[in-house]
Amino acid sequence: MRRKHLVFIVIVLFLSWNMLMYMTVVNKGPSTLPKEANRAQDKLALLQHEIEEQLDSNKHLLDELRKLRRDTEEQNQKAKESNTVVTQAPPKDVKPNQTGTSENKLSYRDPDSAVLPILMIACDREDAVSRSLDLVLKYRPDEKRFPVIVSQDCGHRPTAQRIQKYVVEHGITHIQQPDLSSPNVPWPQKKFEGYYKISRHYKWALNQIFHVFNHSAVIIVEDDLDISPDFYEYFAATYRILTVDKSLWCVSAWNDNGKRDMVKDDPELLHRTDFFPGLGWMLDRSLWLELGPKWPETFWDDWMRHPDQRKNRSCIRPELSRTSTFGKIGVSKGLFFDKHLKFIQLNDKLVPFTKRDLSYLVKENYDPKFREYIYGLPEVSVSDVNTGSRKQLPDVRIQYSTKQQFKDIAKQLGIMDDFKAGVERTAYMGVVSFTYKGQRVNVAPPSDWKGYDPSWG
Repeated sequence: MRRKHLVFIVIVLFLSWNMLMYMTVVNKGPSTLPKEANRAQDKLALLQHEIEEQLDSNKHLLDELRKLRRDTEEQNQKAKESNTVVTQAPPKDVKPNQTGTSENKLSYRDPDSAVLPILMIACDREDAVSRSLDLVLKYRPDEKRFPVIVSQDCGHRPTAQRIQKYVVEHGITHIQQPDLSSPNVPWPQKKFEGYYKISRHYKWALNQIFHVFNHSAVIIVEDDLDISPDFYEYFAATYRILTVDKSLWCVSAWNDNGKRDMVKDDPELLHRTDFFPGLGWMLDRSLWLELGPKWPETFWDDWMRHPDQRKNRSCIRPELSRTSTFGKIGVSKGLFFDKHLKFIQLNDKLVPFTKRDLSYLVKENYDPKFREYIYGLPEVSVSDVNTGSRKQLPDVRIQYSTKQQFKDIAKQLGIMDDFKAGVERTAYMGVVSFTYKGQRVNVAPPSDWKGYDPSWG
């Protein structure tokens, strides 16, 4: 009986406990569950609202990303077509905006504000490129108007790493020539393979400037040039003349006969020349559109001096060079460096050319006065100049009629005696002007001169 009684008590307790739990749950249901459900619904509504707000705020960003993607794809397509490898630091002062444009963009049409990039041609001389870049950046007055682009050939890693430091620290652009193959050079010219590579590099780099970066003009320097303090003033001012005078096709910073003691101490004196100088020079887009499609495989500078390219056009050059070369080691193996190039005098004064009236350089203004000046000078002999017997005459003229006569005069007076397609270095209308022992000497053909003879080359 006790056992049955104990079992009965346990059953009663079990049933009582279950009834109690049932009543507790039933009684709690109507008051608690709806509150928890309402709280969950409130949270879901809040989350939905936040998601909708986020979607709205991201919609504009998504549109901008799509636009950026389209622009990037277009740029990549252009770069792909030209095999361009570009490394560029982000602009310092231009912030992205809804239009994707910059308020600081300069007009290409105005010669006083046209963007004139500096294209530096480089290869495998890391110390040289640093020296050149340091001066280019030191004297640069405006990084927006004069962006610096270094185009590197050769694939030389130490030089590339050196250039990259300037990309990071100064925001320059570094592009690398993708074709590093050996050019197909005929066996007799194998020793000139370096000149083939240089010509190929120039063509590629200039195509980037005008067809990828879309500039209207460019100033070309090489990685072994020093520049003067007024380098930028000189090119900015003469660009005005280049745009209006169709008889001009370039501006050069170089005087081939600009050795110390053979130039006037007049940093403002500028000339016209029929000889293409190079060594720091400027051309515009129209000239590249003309020359680019027929660019030569080698010796590009001599090719430019040929009558088929020059077409009787001239360049502007300074009396005092705005560049000087320290590149004894290079493709030319130091040709002319020790005897001539290292003595070229680099201007060290700042001339505000952009504030000067340079309209006298326009052909219609320049030519009549030039002829009047040259053929109004007293004619003297080489001996007179050498001995100083006519020293009282500040400016004189020595006449030549043949190629050999000119070469003999040049050798005696220490100027360059070579011809390129019949044109002497620095010559204008056949006249070569320089200073000798303080006297201004003009070696000139007869007044009835009929033009250059390409066979004299």
